[in-house]
Amino acid sequence: MNRWSGLRDFLLIWAGQLVSGVGSRLTSFALGVWVLQTTGSTTRFALIFVAMAVPALLIAPFAGALVDRWNRRRTMIVCEAIAAATMLAMAALLASGRLAMAHIYLGVAVTALTNAFLQPAYQASIPLLANQEQLTRVNGMVQTGFAVAQVGGPLLAGVLVSSISMPGVLLVDALTFCAGVVALWLARVPQPQRSPDAQEQSLWREAATGFRYVRERRGLLGLLIVLGISNFMFGLASIAITPLILSVADPGLLGVQMAIGGAGLLIGGLAVSTWGGPQRRIVGVLGFSLLAGLFLAVHGLWPSFALLVAAGFAFFLTVPVIGASNAALWQSKVPADLQGRCFAIQRVLSEAAMPLAYCLAGPLAEQVFEPWLSADGLLAGSVGVVIGTGPGRGLGLMFVVLGVAMMLTAALAWSVRAIRQVEDDLPDAPVAAAQTRKADNTMECAA
Repeated sequence: MNRWSGLRDFLLIWAGQLVSGVGSRLTSFALGVWVLQTTGSTTRFALIFVAMAVPALLIAPFAGALVDRWNRRRTMIVCEAIAAATMLAMAALLASGRLAMAHIYLGVAVTALTNAFLQPAYQASIPLLANQEQLTRVNGMVQTGFAVAQVGGPLLAGVLVSSISMPGVLLVDALTFCAGVVALWLARVPQPQRSPDAQEQSLWREAATGFRYVRERRGLLGLLIVLGISNFMFGLASIAITPLILSVADPGLLGVQMAIGGAGLLIGGLAVSTWGGPQRRIVGVLGFSLLAGLFLAVHGLWPSFALLVAAGFAFFLTVPVIGASNAALWQSKVPADLQGRCFAIQRVLSEAAMPLAYCLAGPLAEQVFEPWLSADGLLAGSVGVVIGTGPGRGLGLMFVVLGVAMMLTAALAWSVRAIRQVEDDLPDAPVAAAQTRKADNTMECAA
């Protein structure tokens, strides 16, 4: 049987989300640059990311419960439409010279809120559109779409800002959201039936049901903890990588390293889509997390730009395998009417871990690791003999520590039977509960 057979609806939605994702990354990159150039304030620039993160973090637990109540296809359509309208409003304000920072913060907060609903709905729809054997492969395509957005958005922003101005960029983003709406309008997404007990629960209790389901299954709870720890360490590394590169290369080469890393993300996603990932998905999560930790540690071994480029490329090759395997595992083990909540829990963990890492990365680098490997630092005569001393070497040690910690986390998780055997111990989620009726074009009311 053709490995892509029966995926028409998924491919339609995926194509729409690919276009929409490129538009979102295009705007976030261009808008950040515009704010920096217009205001010259790093604080105002940073507040954009706060405006994105905080509302999404607060709404995510309830978003998952609402996604499981509502029709997922219509939820995604409404989210895309609201995001498009927001971008159009910001473009009009900017073109008329009335766009203020308050409008920008409000606009990015609204789009972050819509994304907090859209992403769990998207991920929870995948097992309704693909069979068990196809899950890792189609999640590899999702990872590929993310990589295309990460690489293509900034490149497109550089072209469009200089050729059609910032209002034009916002208008293009609005059109990409419209493409997402059209793709969803043409697709069909089966709607899982809700259990009678769920229909009688309050929203708060229903939101808590997802966490209770995970907590009662040690394998899934262990995977959730591994995900949180990995996101935290990745957040630390994502802040420290820029000064580490600049300690051995000029700013012009920073973009080269970032582009090559993005290429690794793209190639990794394409590889999973073609290959289908490891037969045992837990190997894809923990085995490739071990490799990711190894490549993260390699970043700090020697002050070499070539080494940083190679290690970054190899690290990002592993990320799509981890992401696709993890998503496929959860999609195969969690009942369809609970998946919105379970994916929202993962999102809450990610949203909470990353800002914490962002806050700690600077103090750790400047007050701990860099002083340790200064010429007369605490570790200059021991670790410094191996990886060197001086500016940037403390950051190198930080990457070594993060990489080793990631490897130990994966190894420790593998030693826990409930995590290692999660695919064997937990039965596959039933698929018979999905209703295959075609969704109509109006928003389904919450039960």
